[in-house]
Amino acid sequence: MTALAAPGERLAGRSALRSPTLVLGTLIVVLLLAAAVAATIGAAGIPLERLPAALGLTQGDPAMVARDQLVLWSIRLPRIALAIMIGALLAASGTLMQGLFRNPLADPMLAGISPGAGFASALAIVVGDRMLAEAKMVVPFEILPVAAIAGALITTIILYRLATRYGRTSIATLLLAGIAIGALAQSGIGFLVFTADDRQLRDISFWLLGSLGGATWTKVWAIMPFVALICVGLPFIARGLDLMVLGEAEAFHMGVAVERLKRIAIVLVACATGAAVSVAGVIGFVGIVVPHLLRLVIGPGHRLLLPAALCLGAILLLIADTFARVIAAPAELPIGIVTAIIGAPFFLSMLLRQRALVG
Repeated sequence: MTALAAPGERLAGRSALRSPTLVLGTLIVVLLLAAAVAATIGAAGIPLERLPAALGLTQGDPAMVARDQLVLWSIRLPRIALAIMIGALLAASGTLMQGLFRNPLADPMLAGISPGAGFASALAIVVGDRMLAEAKMVVPFEILPVAAIAGALITTIILYRLATRYGRTSIATLLLAGIAIGALAQSGIGFLVFTADDRQLRDISFWLLGSLGGATWTKVWAIMPFVALICVGLPFIARGLDLMVLGEAEAFHMGVAVERLKRIAIVLVACATGAAVSVAGVIGFVGIVVPHLLRLVIGPGHRLLLPAALCLGAILLLIADTFARVIAAPAELPIGIVTAIIGAPFFLSMLLRQRALVG
């Protein structure tokens, strides 16, 4: 069994855990500042001094206020809200997977869960569109979260069955199985791309690199129940995840309903990952970067780690989306590229660090 935190990380955590309120308060303040900056940046910029008037907090030039409000409430704020919620969902998924598999290298993207959810969504687009073609109807957006969650749930269950044997989870099997599952999902998406018409192809292409370009309030309200589910469910399994680090047998003898905990964690991971993929496509590495950074600061205890991961995941994706909007302006860089640029070197450094610890 691989420990979730190295000795140096546990020492850092013990010193930081003395002020959990300070940690969460700092993260919330940074999130608010990042949201304020993101609201002012874009093709139709809104200077910071005009932001209060656009929010209706102060008075200003009526024509300018009307223009700023149109941009802010129709384009900018839905995208900011979506980035915050998706970042929180992906970070929570990664934290839950690492607690469930008892290894810091677990991640929805690397484990093939995000590609599995993306394949299910693409399948719903193509098959559903063809089934509704005679009625001259399009696939309702509400179908996509259901399909993505189903794909994520099936993928998570398969992954857990393959990687866990006699109560022990092999990280090598986890990563290799995740690569295989992800490759199968990508090949399925490729087949759907090959058979899709032009309109379906535009929809499927959205999933390949991840993007928040189509953010609307409808999408925000569609995934908000899943964010609420995660926020409500996490506190009830935090203690169990802490004890799972010792092993399933030890956790069971300490009063944890291990099988029920695993089922709840799997469902939460599937719901969070599926909801995120259904509105933004496949976005990787958030789930592996955020929990690891936080363990270096606040330690491995899930009672603080889980809410902190929600906040830091929201911050990371919001900043990444802001860069994606401005780095190649007036064009927009897919956010999946930005997170990969950040996450891939980080993942390699973690692998090298794990090798050094084992050696």
